[in-house]
Amino acid sequence: MADDDRPSPEELLDRYQLRDAAPATSRVEKDATADAAALPRRGRLRIYLGMAAGVGKTYAMLNEGRRRKARGTDVVIGIVETHHRPLTEQQIGDLEIIPRRKVEYRGTVLEEMDTDAIIARHPQVALVDELAHTNVPGSRHLKRYEDVEDLLNAGITVISTLNIQHLAGLNDIIESITGVRQRETVPDSVLDNADEIELVDIAPEALRSRMRHGNIYPPEKAAVALERYFTIGNLTALRELALRRTAEKTEDQLEALMRSGRDGASQWGAAATERVMVCFDNKPHASKVVRAGWRLAHSLKAPLLAVTVDVPRHPATPNSETARLAADLGAEVIYVTDTDVAAALARVAREHRVTQLVIGQPTRSPWQEFWRPSVVNRLLRMPLGIAIHVVPHQEDKDGE
Repeated sequence: MADDDRPSPEELLDRYQLRDAAPATSRVEKDATADAAALPRRGRLRIYLGMAAGVGKTYAMLNEGRRRKARGTDVVIGIVETHHRPLTEQQIGDLEIIPRRKVEYRGTVLEEMDTDAIIARHPQVALVDELAHTNVPGSRHLKRYEDVEDLLNAGITVISTLNIQHLAGLNDIIESITGVRQRETVPDSVLDNADEIELVDIAPEALRSRMRHGNIYPPEKAAVALERYFTIGNLTALRELALRRTAEKTEDQLEALMRSGRDGASQWGAAATERVMVCFDNKPHASKVVRAGWRLAHSLKAPLLAVTVDVPRHPATPNSETARLAADLGAEVIYVTDTDVAAALARVAREHRVTQLVIGQPTRSPWQEFWRPSVVNRLLRMPLGIAIHVVPHQEDKDGE
């Protein structure tokens, strides 16, 4: 397939929109459905997220706008702040710019994004820089993200930019890291409810190098910034926060696709999610194995299965205390009856798409293993495609 024939990432994401409207069953519901159909489809919000100024968010936003326009999409610039950076200004290219609205405030004429003009022009996509910007007093909305909400409700897709330090929920953390309290913030829900987030990442030292070369601030301002806000320690911490928030958003989107079950999403989505299975029996060591499985599941933030197999020809009631311990730890306890313990465990692992299996170390001698391999060794030889953790049977120093 030629590259030009491939659907764009934006088109693929549109294909996976989770809009399953239930059929109307009453006149009231039918009227509500008709009213909803008359409204424009809500636009999508895409945010370029960065750890600090100068990472390239505005550049990336403009670059995407030009790519979309080249594909035939109607794109306009609602507002962009280039801060006189030559490379960023070059990215504007031939993109249409909606003139800014002039506002007089205390004898000074200031410029703001003209939201009404953008809605009247009604492009498919509007580029709106600096989502956390505070509008001039007297504007319809206090913050720019509220103007963006108007654009989205009008059916216009918005591509915007945001630095991690402008999230209200991180305000105290950011201040403790940098010593600077951000006055311009947006609610965390703005980022959480965005349809797409793309991290614009750069190594802290590379960003400092940009600063030294005058690519972000003028030389006199850059020198002060390098000593205060743009230190290696600050940038490393801010980068970590940006990476974490992006990862959280990705996990939320994956879970939504898994729940939708569309186009096999539940199958491939499940494969990307960790699932831990712990195997226990009636031996004293079983409780330690269960605890080890729980610790692994807890560290991975994964669901935990606790499985025990009863062999008919060798009946042995599983330790009820161990089963209760597993249940208390939040595990789903599964009882299986089978003549082949290893085969039964492998079957359960496949059925539940387990990625990590925890089992106790066998107590047999090497000679016994030679004549009749243990369950553990048989599992290790099976092509399960999962990680197997063997818990030693020796007691811990605390006597567990």
